[in-house]
Amino acid sequence: MGFDALLGNDRLKKNLAESIARGHVSHFYLISGPEGSGKHTLARLLAAAILCQDAHKPCLRCTPCRKVMDGNHPDFITVDDPEKKTVTVDLIRQARADIYVQPNESDYKIYLFPRAQDMGLPGQNALLKVLEEPPKYGVFLLLTDNPDKLLPTVRSRCTELKMQGLPENVLREQLHRDFPKAEEADITAAIMRSGGFLGQAKQLLENGGTVPPQTESFVRAFAARDALGLVQTLVPMEKWKRDALGEILQSWLELLESALTSRSGIHALSPYARQLAQSRGSQELYDAAAHLRKAVDYTMSNVSPAAVCGYLEWALR
Repeated sequence: MGFDALLGNDRLKKNLAESIARGHVSHFYLISGPEGSGKHTLARLLAAAILCQDAHKPCLRCTPCRKVMDGNHPDFITVDDPEKKTVTVDLIRQARADIYVQPNESDYKIYLFPRAQDMGLPGQNALLKVLEEPPKYGVFLLLTDNPDKLLPTVRSRCTELKMQGLPENVLREQLHRDFPKAEEADITAAIMRSGGFLGQAKQLLENGGTVPPQTESFVRAFAARDALGLVQTLVPMEKWKRDALGEILQSWLELLESALTSRSGIHALSPYARQLAQSRGSQELYDAAAHLRKAVDYTMSNVSPAAVCGYLEWALR
């Protein structure tokens, strides 16, 4: 088993496996990479390897490994409150106090910080106090999409594990496995836009064909130059709340921009963007995008939804 559950990153996995096999466990690991790069997968595998009872770590079969992967190991603790935008200093202080309580059932006690970049300066300074003199059984896994948001004094105490993008053939093979009904062109577009990171490619494929009914109506009417259809789409939206209207207008703007990109030769992931690109010329798409951009700005500037929709009914006819 080992770290094979994480695709790619072969050198990183080899170095970690060898280090763990020799009994070399760092107190602090900084796992960095963009969203969808596999940071959380690596963190779970690393925690399982540290707590694993088998000779080949992580075996993913022993009780500690299974508990870690299932998220219910008492010595693998997540420090976060997803309902808050930041990781509060109180949470960090609680973890700092708890680290001095002996592990429940293992030789190590591991703390996972899934949003290390969202710790403010007070929180990072609070964490530094335990980073300077951790108990021998304490391990901290800091996950971040931007290491530069962490204090140099925090980073300098960490073993940094930087996630790498996957080779195209590995990414393509996995996407075909996960999305057997996806068109080859869509998989290629997802690969191109993902930066080589599986999580981002999967999210693009999952979201590429899902749109609200109003968006379907907008694309159908605009592609067909159906002025009445556009009015019928927009009139009911005059009664929407400003936030909801701004959100869907922004998505229409992104579709038009994607359609423009498609006309320049770069494959669009969304079938709706491709439909727009095939039915309208570049100048028409550019002009429509300019009108949508104004509409979004108007919405954010507290112009009434009725007035914004009325403007689009005229501008896109």
